[in-house]
Amino acid sequence: MTDDRTAIVTGGGAGIGRAIAHHLARQGADVVIADLDGARAEEAAAGIAAEGGRARAHAVDITDEAAVAALVEAAGPIGRLVNNAGIFDVKPFDALTDDDFRRMYEVNLVAMVRLCRLAAPRMAPGGSIVNIASRAMLGAKQYIHYATSKAAVAGFTRSLALELAPRGITVNAVAPGVIETDMLRARSDTDLGALRAMQPGGTLGTPEDIAAAVAFLGAPEARFITGQVLLVDGGRSLGGSLGI
Repeated sequence: MTDDRTAIVTGGGAGIGRAIAHHLARQGADVVIADLDGARAEEAAAGIAAEGGRARAHAVDITDEAAVAALVEAAGPIGRLVNNAGIFDVKPFDALTDDDFRRMYEVNLVAMVRLCRLAAPRMAPGGSIVNIASRAMLGAKQYIHYATSKAAVAGFTRSLALELAPRGITVNAVAPGVIETDMLRARSDTDLGALRAMQPGGTLGTPEDIAAAVAFLGAPEARFITGQVLLVDGGRSLGGSLGI
């Protein structure tokens, strides 16, 4: 499958977002790598160019409405939108404040809603939106504010799918489980050995595992799939509600 339309990937400078950007570029997309860290976005775009793909870097704070509008304007006609950017921190419920919830929702949900609202009018029939949720939406300890924001992403995805279906635009989400990234390794509660032991197959996921799922849901072959939240967690969700 080749898709030569523009694909915006937020948080595309590193980790899962970077893997998604590379995967879509290999499929033929002209990728716009949007990231808060402009240097990181430039580096990711250069890596795609070195592989023979097409990519542009765009430094943007997704909570800044004017900056997001400029991103969408610069992108031109949009074929795919991947809402990957987000924040995470570990904090027990008793220590959480109202502002902790507001900050998590502002980045993980409200910014996503805003970008979808601005991008959808620039998408033709056949366009796709894929949001990154999390298996944490099933319930998680020590980061309830994050888990609830990702549960909201799932609800938003299903609702937006109904709104955009008449326009021929699909909207789906991928909910990663434990994916071995630099962000995971840096977490204060990370024990990779323990996390592997909880996986049915004894292994953790990779950013490329998520990229493949995102690419499939945005491809023409998936045109009859919309409003779905695909758990990509190696089967961990089958064994209990501990999320990540």
